[in-house]
Amino acid sequence: MRDHAHTPAIEDYVKAIWLIDERGEATTGNAIATQLGISQASVSAMIRKLDELGLVSHEAYRPVQLTDRGRLVALEVVRHHRLLELFLSETLGMSWDRIHAEAEVLEHHISEELEDLIAAKLGHPEFDPHGHPIPKRDGSVPVLTVSPVASLPIGAQGTLRQVRDETSAVLRFLEDRGVVVGARITVVDQSVHAGTTTLQVGDAPEQVTIGTELARHIDMELDD
Repeated sequence: MRDHAHTPAIEDYVKAIWLIDERGEATTGNAIATQLGISQASVSAMIRKLDELGLVSHEAYRPVQLTDRGRLVALEVVRHHRLLELFLSETLGMSWDRIHAEAEVLEHHISEELEDLIAAKLGHPEFDPHGHPIPKRDGSVPVLTVSPVASLPIGAQGTLRQVRDETSAVLRFLEDRGVVVGARITVVDQSVHAGTTTLQVGDAPEQVTIGTELARHIDMELDD
């Protein structure tokens, strides 16, 4: 599925566009620049190159769209990244706040054979340690039926399935308080004025209060 002629920089761009779209956000030049941590001027030049390569379709003042070819390249890089995160976590015991940075480096350099070996070793998983779906070799993506914690009413109960913030400090903060994938969660309070969300995590003796912005990046599967 992957075209090895593409440089890591090109792969980073198409992956960034796919990730922004995965979150349901507009794939604008500014969003891409923010995702990659670079200037918007740099993005404009690369988007023109990606268009020439047939990886994106772009019209002035409109969001960038991946072509079918660009989407397959992006999915392969995302698959590598998320398989590597799970391998580093489950097999090497690396903490979930460190695996993202390591996978960012390794994702461009593993062979298809090694990808298959890692997937088989892990039992062909569907989700990584942060709860993100791992694209399959055929380009399909497992579906999560979840809701952001910030959008839920007081009393909502369910299981935490995904954390969409991979900042190391944030992940350490959440892990220290038991707010991890698989945890049982009850929404105790939503304070619009304070900008906070309070959670009961399992049967922990103390409740956890987080900012509403962070709560928008934590997804829960509601009980039936």
